[in-house]
Amino acid sequence: MSPRLGLRANLPQFALLVLVNAFVGAMVGLERAILPALAEDEFGLAARSAVLSFIVVFGLTKAATNYIAGRLSDSWGRKAVLVGGWLIALPVPLLLMWAPTWGWILAANALLGISQGLTWSTTVIMKIDLAGPKQRGLAMGLNEFAGYLAVALSALGTGYLAARYGLRPEPFWLGVGFAVIGLLLSVFLVRDTRGHVAKEASAHAASSLSARDVVLRTSFTDRDLSAVSQAGFVNNLNDGMAWGLFPLLWAGAGMDLRQIGWLAATYPAVWGLGQLATGAASDRLGRKGLIVGGMFLQAVGIAVVARASTFAGFALGAALLGAGTAMVYPTLLAAIGDVAHPTWRASAVGVYRLWRDSGYAAGAIIAGLVADAFGLEAALWAIAALTAASGTLVQLRMRETLRKAEPPAAPLDQPPAALNTKG
Repeated sequence: MSPRLGLRANLPQFALLVLVNAFVGAMVGLERAILPALAEDEFGLAARSAVLSFIVVFGLTKAATNYIAGRLSDSWGRKAVLVGGWLIALPVPLLLMWAPTWGWILAANALLGISQGLTWSTTVIMKIDLAGPKQRGLAMGLNEFAGYLAVALSALGTGYLAARYGLRPEPFWLGVGFAVIGLLLSVFLVRDTRGHVAKEASAHAASSLSARDVVLRTSFTDRDLSAVSQAGFVNNLNDGMAWGLFPLLWAGAGMDLRQIGWLAATYPAVWGLGQLATGAASDRLGRKGLIVGGMFLQAVGIAVVARASTFAGFALGAALLGAGTAMVYPTLLAAIGDVAHPTWRASAVGVYRLWRDSGYAAGAIIAGLVADAFGLEAALWAIAALTAASGTLVQLRMRETLRKAEPPAAPLDQPPAALNTKG
């Protein structure tokens, strides 16, 4: 039976992939509330740049693996990459539980980054494959909703367990369950989606790009793809800062572990839930406005956290940051799907996610160095300014990528740039 495109036609498999991505997100949430405290309390790290080193390792390995995952998905198939990612995730919670030195924590985060690059990239690619051209925003909204709501719930759960039982090992037992369930679902129930790619590609003019050309086009030469890539980079730059510095800022303001757990959960919870609306809205309203507005709202949220001193103020800033990120995150992925041809779309997603998740490392490095030199508040203001500058760049460089109706297929001799403007 020939594959059919669209969410309704593929609802059981799409829903399964949403569930799988929830377990992917939960693996990241294990560290959100407690790892900075673990660095200071158990390993004696004082410098902010040293505390944030685990985010640098995670971001660099995840970014590189994102690109590899896109290439492998095109050549080996989506399911094989997904299963491989879960196998790499299995030892991560055990390393976090029993690590005797900070170097072991960094090794765990390297594995976590590789696993996330393989699993999250693949669930994104597979959902784009299933949804087809008309519902990409909704598909990405549902995917990122599941992932980041799970980040929030996992952060909340580990924060609660840490407050009740201590920083190790009890909170990380959750991760063992997440990894095992995610692996079993992927092995026995997930089906590959390469047939859907072939189905969609048959309705398009032929397009073939080398790996080098995909990298150059997504990163620099295509004004839409490159604008999306830099926005993704800065989005995760501020997320890397929030991941590492927010818990330290809140602890310095007198928040206890339960309060830090709630605050650490607020940002990804609003982010996750908001994407239920923003992904679908981008299918109707367009991509560019949501991206620009979301970047500026993120900058406002960071500024509010920088100026706050109470739980309510911190919660408001975290919620604004989450709302801005919800506007941006699924919309950026949908824009990549709008522009990239189906035959090299997975590779383009991989390049975009390479840039985006490099932002984790950049955010941790910049925030750590500025915090060590000038203080935590100065680091937050610096990241807020970079985020606002990114939104300005999108406004100036990016065109609207959503097309209300599909144009007719271009002739085979038409320049590749024209092929890349389809929605």
